[in-house]
Order: sequence, then structure tokens, then C-alpha cells
Amino acid sequence: MTQLLRSLQDSQLVARFQHRCGLFPAPDEGPHENGAGPAEGAGRAPEAYMQKYIVKNYFYYYLFRFSAALGQEVFYITFLPFTHWNIDPYLSRRLIIIWVLVMYIGQVAKDILKWPRPLSPPVVKLEKRVVTEYGMPSTHAMAATAISFILLISTVDRYQYPFVLGLMMAVLFSTLVCLSRLYTGMHTVLDVLGGVLLTSVIIVLTHPAWTLLDHLDSASPVFPVCAVVVPFFLCYNYPMSDCYSPTRADTTTIVAAGAGVTIGFWLNHFFQLTSKPAHSLPAAHSILPLTPEALLLGLTRFTVGILLILLVRELVQSLSLQALYSWFKVVTRGKEARRRLEIEVPYKFVTYTSVGICATTVVPMLHRLLGLL
Repeated sequence: MTQLLRSLQDSQLVARFQHRCGLFPAPDEGPHENGAGPAEGAGRAPEAYMQKYIVKNYFYYYLFRFSAALGQEVFYITFLPFTHWNIDPYLSRRLIIIWVLVMYIGQVAKDILKWPRPLSPPVVKLEKRVVTEYGMPSTHAMAATAISFILLISTVDRYQYPFVLGLMMAVLFSTLVCLSRLYTGMHTVLDVLGGVLLTSVIIVLTHPAWTLLDHLDSASPVFPVCAVVVPFFLCYNYPMSDCYSPTRADTTTIVAAGAGVTIGFWLNHFFQLTSKPAHSLPAAHSILPLTPEALLLGLTRFTVGILLILLVRELVQSLSLQALYSWFKVVTRGKEARRRLEIEVPYKFVTYTSVGICATTVVPMLHRLLGLL
């Protein structure tokens, strides 16, 4: 078993997968060819080395770069709100809360285990931002597995569609994201399998309590206070790393968004925007046909909502940073200042809690005002 685990953690296995998909490190000397581009070297200081690579199969290159983006903020800040505004708020609530739990456990596990990412060389690393993070487990794999299979489990008795088709789509989505982590050189096979296995265990253990999530917003008036205090405490007391990495900031972003969404659902009762599922659940509903009118309405809702979210994010982030800089008397207001614990966690938490509230309460109110509901 030990030998098997070591083989799955071998960087050469990742490098061989990259070679099979047409991705190779460029020679050290001379200009590269066949579509070379920049990537990163190994170590905890990615700025010190810019690795070059050669792409011989652009189909896999764009497929896996796109798949990798499905586990990043740009996907979460678009797909999750889209689900709430255009598909089913009931599903989005379950999805977001379990996603936050899965991601928090995965991020904390990284900084507790402190397993390194694949070595470069021989691996080509295509992402620079997260190269300083640890590898085990792959939170991309965890998020993809959680999102795809929570959607499948939560919709199989709620909507009428072929289960096999839903299962195939869930497997395809999660598999593409998992393979993208190998292609981009950011994880070993063991990291990816560990992420999938850990998420599967979390889903199995939490599934009996999922119905409780549908009634969280009807709790006592102190509930929103707990929804802020507990997540903020968890973020502020996040495990310390040997040197700075974006893990704490990313974790705060995710947890804060979950806190904001939870408060937003609680607030929706006061504005008659509740999204409780019918008492007769499970109830199978036919999936509405995608007509041009429905498509236009959905795109309009999404455009209005995402523009408001981006505006709120920029505004709150700017105001919270200025307030924190003044409170802690920060003179040099650059990247290093934003990375300080007492600055980073509060401004991230306030910003993305506001984003969560905006997405679940303010945007639906605007939709109703504009006649888009």
C-alpha cells in the first residue's frame, strides 16, 4: 500500500500525463516553438523562475485550461448566482452551504498536511498564483465533485430527467476538472484522488442533514449573528503557514460568501423572497423548455445581477480597506499590507459577505422591481 501511495504521488506520473497530452517543457536555451508560453518553476517563490513550455496539442491545452477555470473564483461568482437567479434558489442554498463546508475542510487540510505540489522539473506548472500553496488534497477536485454530485442528488427527485444522463454529466464535469489539475501540473494523482475521496465521505456523512439546510433561515433572530461570528472566527484562526500563500485569503472569500448567502436567505423572509421547497417534496417537475424568451430573460437577470455584484464587491472592498488602513495606521498601503492577518481576513470577509447578501437578497429585489421575476 505504501508503495502504491508513493507511486501515485510521483511527479513523473504527472509529467507523463502532460507528455501524453502534448505538453512539454521547453529547452533551456534558445527560443521555443510550437506555441510555447510561460509557466512557473518549483519552490515557494514562483516569481524567481519563469518556466517555458511547448504545446503540441492545442485541443487538450484549451480543454484543460478551461476545465481548470471551472474551479476558480470566476466560475463560482457566475455559476452559483446564476443557479439562484435562473434555476432554483432551493438548489443553490444546498449547493453553496455544502460547497463552503467542503472547501473549508479541504483548505485547512492542505495547511495541516503540508504535502508539496509536484516537482518542477519534470512537471510543467501552468498556474502561478497558487504555486505556493500545498497540494493535498486538491480543492479543485473537491469543489468539482461536490458541485456536480450535490446537484445530481438534489435534483433527481425534484426534476424529471434521465438519471443516467445526469450521472454522466456529473462524472464528465468532475473528471475534466480533476484531469486539468494534472495537466496544469498543480497536483499529483494522489492529491486528486484524495480530494475526490474526502468529498465523497463528506457528502455521505452530511446527506442525512441536508433537509435541515432548507429551514436554516427560519431559525431564531440570533441566527444571523452566529452566521457571521462563527465563520469569521474560523477564518481569523486559520492554520498558520510557513510563508504567505493565498490559501487563507481564498478560504476567507469562500466562507464569507457562504455566510452572506445564509444571512441573505434569512433576510428574504422579510421581503417575501423566500425559497422554501414545497411541503410535498420530493416532487418531480418538468424542466421548462429553453425558449428564446426564457433565454433572454435569464441572460437579462444574470447581466443585471452580476453587474451589481461586481459593483458591490469593488465598493465594499475599497471602503473596508481604507477603514482598516486608518484603524491600524498603515502607512505603506501595498500588497504586503493587504496580506497582514488583521487586514486580509476582515476586508475579505466583509467584502464577500456583502457579495453573498447582495446575490441572494438585493439582486432578487432588483429583479422584482424591474419585472424580471
